[in-house]
Formats: sequence, structure tokens, C-alpha cells
Amino acid sequence: MTTEYIRSVLGIFGKSPFRPLHTHAETSGKAVKKVSEALIAYCDCDYERVNVLVEEVSELEHDADKIKQSIRKSLTGSIMLPVNVNDLLLFLKPQDSIADHAQASAYWLIARQGKIPDEVRESIMELMDLVLATIDAYEILVDALADLLEMSFSKREVEDAMALVIKVGLQEHLADVADSHAKMVIFKHESELGGAGVYHLIELVNKISGIADSADSAADRLRSMLYRR
Repeated sequence: MTTEYIRSVLGIFGKSPFRPLHTHAETSGKAVKKVSEALIAYCDCDYERVNVLVEEVSELEHDADKIKQSIRKSLTGSIMLPVNVNDLLLFLKPQDSIADHAQASAYWLIARQGKIPDEVRESIMELMDLVLATIDAYEILVDALADLLEMSFSKREVEDAMALVIKVGLQEHLADVADSHAKMVIFKHESELGGAGVYHLIELVNKISGIADSADSAADRLRSMLYRR
């Protein structure tokens, strides 16, 4: 499809959903960054700040949800797109779960208070940093996708997008490794944390890791969407 054709089709049948997709990803990314801030505050036992940040995460998740609904409404039966509408919706679902997992992680922080040993803190923060890196890579990918779908489908641009998909996967793998390491460190400090403390932190690690998993799943859906266009 030519650039002129895509533009004319979108102009006739509706607004492009591709930029809102990036806005949705960006909003979800902001929620993840707030989770990181909340995690630091939690480790510092600054529970008042944790509560404030958790509320901000919740608001961002709600904003992301409204953008998602707007995108879905824009994908009416009359709109013509350079990709399959069902593929686009399948891609949107895991992307939306990024914000969902961010909110779940934030809510879990306020489920229980407790001092965290320094080694445990370092391992969980390492995981959080790698999750943030995964989300950063994912946002770059979605930005590239918006440009690709609104402008052209040159072989070089598609290859560049696929390379970004691979980068997201590599970052998510590093987060998986950090997930396993954090759990080992948590169990190592079981005598200090107690059973409830261990359970709380293991579940926290699972929820934080779920953020990166969602980004990787969305990137895989994106790859399938481009292959099937």
C-alpha cells in the first residue's frame, strides 16, 4: 500500500488508532515508573509516600483503560486499515495488561508493611530496573510501529521494527533471570522475613515480572500482526 492510499483511507473512514496506541503504551509506561518510585519508598519504609504513589498508579491505569476503550470504539466495521483489525485488538490486549500488572504491583505493596533486608532490596530493585528497561524498549517499538503503519511498509522499516521486537524479548529475558535471582535471595533471608514476609515478597516479584511479560507478549503479537498484514 502506498503512503497516499493509507492516508486517504484513514481520512475517509476514521482517525488512525496507531498514535493512540502509542499514547496508551506511554501512559502504561508512566504507571510502571510510578511503581518503581513506590517500591523505593516502600524499601525506605516511607509508607505515606507509597500510598500517594499507589493512587497515582491507579489513576494512570484508569487513563490507560479509557484510551483502550477509545481505540476499540475507533475500530468500527467501516474503518479500513493496513493491518487486520482483529490482529490489532489481539495486540492491544497484552499491551493493556502492562498497566494492569503495574496497578496490581502497586496495590500489593500496601498489602503488608515490613523492613526488607538490604540484599533482598538490591535484588528486587535490580528486577525493577530491568522491567523498566523492557518497558522503555517496548515504548520505542510501539512508536516505530505507529510510524510504520501510518507512513509506509518498506522492507527496511519492517526489519527495524522486528529488531526492536527482539530487543524487547532480550530485555524481558534479563528480567526473568533477575526474577529467579530475587526469589533465591528472598528465601535465603526466610528467617528474618518470616513466612508471611517471604510470601509477600515472592508475590511482589511475580507481579513486577508480569509487567515485563506483558510487554514481551504484546511485542510478539505485534510481530504476528506485521507478518500477517
